[in-house]
Amino acid sequence: MALADITGAEIIKAIEECDRLGRETFLRTYGFKRARRYLLSHNGRLYDSKAIIAVAHAYLLGQGPLDARVFSRGADHAVALLRKLGFAIVDGFGAELEAYEWLLSRVDKLKVNRSSGRPLLYQPITLFWAIGRAHRGEDRILSWTATEEAVRSLLERHGMRGERPRPDYPVAALYHAGLWELHDHSDSVPTAHGDSALRRWFADNQPRGGLVESAYDLLRRSGEARVAAIDTLLSIYFDGLDYGPLFHDVGLYDNEIADDLTADGVEPLSPVITAAQYERLCRIVEHREGENRGGCTPDTSYNPFRSGTARRAVLLRCKGVCENPNCTGQPADVTAKGTPILEVDHVMDLARGGRDHPSRMIALCPNCHAIKTRGRSREELRAVLLEVAQERHTHWITIKDD
Repeated sequence: MALADITGAEIIKAIEECDRLGRETFLRTYGFKRARRYLLSHNGRLYDSKAIIAVAHAYLLGQGPLDARVFSRGADHAVALLRKLGFAIVDGFGAELEAYEWLLSRVDKLKVNRSSGRPLLYQPITLFWAIGRAHRGEDRILSWTATEEAVRSLLERHGMRGERPRPDYPVAALYHAGLWELHDHSDSVPTAHGDSALRRWFADNQPRGGLVESAYDLLRRSGEARVAAIDTLLSIYFDGLDYGPLFHDVGLYDNEIADDLTADGVEPLSPVITAAQYERLCRIVEHREGENRGGCTPDTSYNPFRSGTARRAVLLRCKGVCENPNCTGQPADVTAKGTPILEVDHVMDLARGGRDHPSRMIALCPNCHAIKTRGRSREELRAVLLEVAQERHTHWITIKDD
């Protein structure tokens, strides 16, 4: 290993390779996980510091890429070298929060057609489709034929305010809003106005496209960003509308909709950051609880989007430990994803007046869940769990940064 021989030139070559391959492919190719804490900042983009150093080593004469195990004790050596070479290192927590706020700001400020008095649904339908693809880890960039076919079909089935099946309108609008990329076109992208000229531009250029990489990456990894973007779109565009069938079609009716993408070796969030995330998820849940008042909305007894958001909040709160204070033994094993074996349940069933809210939900190991569901002492246990859920909820929304 010759870390001391690496210069800025090799770092730039590694950065360029990451740009060519895309972050996920780059990390997978060289056996690295995403960094959460130490990120290299270069020309407005963020890179995984250890992976960049490892690949930069391969650009030294006669050398190959470094194995991820070289950095098994942490990123200190990589960070020190990058700083010595004049590169900026940023805190990943702050960078992710900045990306989160940028995404929500762009979604909140979309320019839409309101000629009918209500916002048309072209852009939110297209974004829901793209968010669903990011959640499932599907290809970010698609051919125009594939995009046109998918978005056209969704507009035909779910355009509830007179939207025509014209995918070119929302794609052009999202491109100019900074949320969409378009490649392989010979001239500038027209604005989302007019009719035949816009249709002809897409037909002639056949551009490949999709969400910008920063938005896709955030929506892929962060459950909170995912549900916050969805909640913002629903609030602006779908007041009084039944979005359930659309969500079924795009794959957003999912109990894991708010879950972060699990990754080995990712640094845990600090308690205060986790508490802030918990509070934001609770606000989204509470917002969605009130959506059925006075309008046509999805099934109020069970809504996977709302339930999934509340479920994620409870899993953050429990820190991987069964919340039954009398638990006699949580399984030592973990799930295939490497997470604790826990089941989030309503203390009081929805059919009996329970709420999709963290203050009325609890994380239980399989044994405690079975007692709560079928045990002889289940009613006594439910009373205890209801008190625990409320106490823990109150504690988590009042944690302050010392």
